[in-house]
Amino acid sequence: MEKNLKPVNGYLALVISLLCLAAGIACIVSGAQSQTPVLIGAGVACLFISMIIWKGLIIIQPNHARVFNFFGKYVGTAKDNGLFFVNPLFTSIKLTQRAQNLAMPTLKVNDKMGNPIEIAAVLVWQINDTYKAAYDVSDYMAYVKTQSESALRIMATSFAYDNIEDETADTTLRGGGYKVNELLEHELAKRLDNAGIVIKEARISHLAYAPEIAGAMLQVQQASAIVAARTKIVEGAVGMVEMALDMLSKKDIVELDEERKAAMVSNLLVVLCGERSAQPVLNTGTIYQ
Repeated sequence: MEKNLKPVNGYLALVISLLCLAAGIACIVSGAQSQTPVLIGAGVACLFISMIIWKGLIIIQPNHARVFNFFGKYVGTAKDNGLFFVNPLFTSIKLTQRAQNLAMPTLKVNDKMGNPIEIAAVLVWQINDTYKAAYDVSDYMAYVKTQSESALRIMATSFAYDNIEDETADTTLRGGGYKVNELLEHELAKRLDNAGIVIKEARISHLAYAPEIAGAMLQVQQASAIVAARTKIVEGAVGMVEMALDMLSKKDIVELDEERKAAMVSNLLVVLCGERSAQPVLNTGTIYQ
């Protein structure tokens, strides 16, 4: 459990160390001139005290922290910025509490339907509990990298790449957007809590089919797009034919029997649904010739 440590003001300790240094030099010089061992001993003692004080002086930069240990026992964490003095026998670990980015390498995994895909993510993380980061894991940087890749793999295998393979899926990697990123953040936060790490943001940065199936899946997507487009065209064409027949009947422009209606519907659908412009054919006789 993290404990907050309030160290002593370092400027006062610095002044005392400088005074001890000056006194020590003066005593040694005076003792050497007067050949007085007591003064020389006092001067050496002052120099020793000055060096001890210097060893206890620390500087903590903004958004940094020092975790202190005293002969194997956790003492506390200092987060205040500036010059401070602590017990010279303390050992310390420097930790940064700045937000850091991690760009995960592109991973090749199988999605929920078994299709090989390539996926990568970028996350923003920050140390929240310095005790856990310093003592609960051996190397928190390596821990963040390993657990992030593991969480991304699990998330990728939990969803299909697209609705093409799983038409009943509510969430897919490609179309999930905010929800997929939110699930990734939740999985990362759960795994990295052991190291005192909080996740600020996690986003999918790369998503694609693996090269060996990319061409085939592209054809599937193109076919689906063509079918969807054709369906829309046919729906529109049928509506236009229905409207044309209804207007001809209401305005009593021409009376058509069922056979001629069928022929007119066929011709209009060919014109409206064809990929190329129809070539008109003029009938100089009657509609029955």
